[in-house]
Amino acid sequence: QVHLVESGGGSAQAGGSLRLSCVASGNIYWPYCMGWFRQAPGKEREVVVIIDSKGIATYAGSLEGRFTASQDNAKNLYLRMDSLKPEDTATYYCAARYRTYCTYGIGAEMAWYNYWGQGTQVTVSS
Repeated sequence: QVHLVESGGGSAQAGGSLRLSCVASGNIYWPYCMGWFRQAPGKEREVVVIIDSKGIATYAGSLEGRFTASQDNAKNLYLRMDSLKPEDTATYYCAARYRTYCTYGIGAEMAWYNYWGQGTQVTVSS
């Protein structure tokens, strides 16, 4: 069993920054894939970034350049968000699947993950 716990959300002004953390605990096995997703009010959950089995981060849409994902040796996942915009307001979730390889195409499918965190709220005001 694996537990994912997100933190670091909060309120920010447009143009500001936040750093989200996703701490993983439990039976973590390589290979694995992890990702950040977000869900805005009234919208479907969408992919933000996928970290594939090689540790390569692939971002959705135009987020690359503003968002930066990273991992540490403990397999925790982070998301640095810069130049925040009001449309970045959402609940951010991290997800993981272990003992498997993936590419972005596979990792972008939310139903593929078997571990999810509880989410952390990000609110960006103009």
